[in-house]
Amino acid sequence: MNMRILITGGSGLVGSRIAEEAIEGGHDVFSGYVNNEPKFGKAVRFDLRDKSRLDSIMEEVKPDVILHTAAIADVDRCELDRSLAFSINVEGTLSLAKATKRAGAFIVHISTDYVFDGIKGMYEETNIPNPVNYYGYTKLLGESCCDAVARTSVVYGSRSVGGKDNFTLQIIKRLERGEQVKTLIDQFRSPTLDVNLARMTLEIAKRRLGGIYHLSGSTRVSRFEFACKLAKLFGFDRDLILQSKMDEMKWKAKRPHDSSLSTNKSTLRLIAKPYDLDTSLRIFKKQYDSCCTD
Repeated sequence: MNMRILITGGSGLVGSRIAEEAIEGGHDVFSGYVNNEPKFGKAVRFDLRDKSRLDSIMEEVKPDVILHTAAIADVDRCELDRSLAFSINVEGTLSLAKATKRAGAFIVHISTDYVFDGIKGMYEETNIPNPVNYYGYTKLLGESCCDAVARTSVVYGSRSVGGKDNFTLQIIKRLERGEQVKTLIDQFRSPTLDVNLARMTLEIAKRRLGGIYHLSGSTRVSRFEFACKLAKLFGFDRDLILQSKMDEMKWKAKRPHDSSLSTNKSTLRLIAKPYDLDTSLRIFKKQYDSCCTD
């Protein structure tokens, strides 16, 4: 079954990868944006804070599914500008969900591991959220109004988006230049390859699977361990990777120490399974090498 899909944040890392995968799957894709026109899908410009525009978009596009990837995702920015974060991550999501319901469509909200406090780690969908920063708080509030919630963690990919490198590309480029890279040994998450997230999200949309799913990589790992694996895979000097701790960071917002996600439910119920870290990095390297040689 082919779908008419509306993606918010269509020019971002997650949104653009979902759009690309959806187009390859034969779906009709409309990519929403505010400033940077998306590379994949039919570009549709709108702001989540414009409620009347949301209804007109639904009339124009007539989507079967809305994949909501747009957000203020800069954790420190959310902490410093709470009004902006709330207006987009909460009120914008609520307005979008209401417009979706009026249109008779199905909405999947891309959320985050930062809805958890990081005390326990390997969180399951049934665990009670307790965000320690305002970003996580706004994303948690946005979850409540959507048909399906896809929580993910530290998404990375082989391409720069909007002139910005994700953390994996930042590490690679610094190591290529022979520069030292400081990485955290005491924060644990579940790094997620963008194409893996895209395929799992599209399956949830196509099958209209309601509820909460953890759509992340299946491996719990520190940033330091991740960087070491990356260096080994690419043949970089491992000694360039230095250890650091969270209390050394000059962050404005608190971060959870261990917000890693259990992917047992997704592994059991989805055809598109969460990748383990070794699988993700092998696929990432192939994509990266392809990008560099194109």
